Amino acid sequence: MNFFVQQTITIHTLRIEGITNSSVCQIGSAGIIKPLSNLFNTGCFTEAAPPAGEPPTETERPTPPLVPLVGPGR
Repeated sequence: MNFFVQQTITIHTLRIEGITNSSVCQIGSAGIIKPLSNLFNTGCFTEAAPPAGEPPTETERPTPPLVPLVGPGR
């Protein structure tokens, strides 16, 4: 049995807070999603990372850069 799906998708804002090795962001329909996970040592590290410390406090957290956005009337 075949299904044919026609879609019109309009995205005004899409905010993704974090991406991990197993993240999936799907917009629209997909017939099948096959899981795939790869782990690469792209930094040529030779030993394990140091243990994580306490998360930064609000005053230690850096301010993200501000990006000017064009309004929809333009």
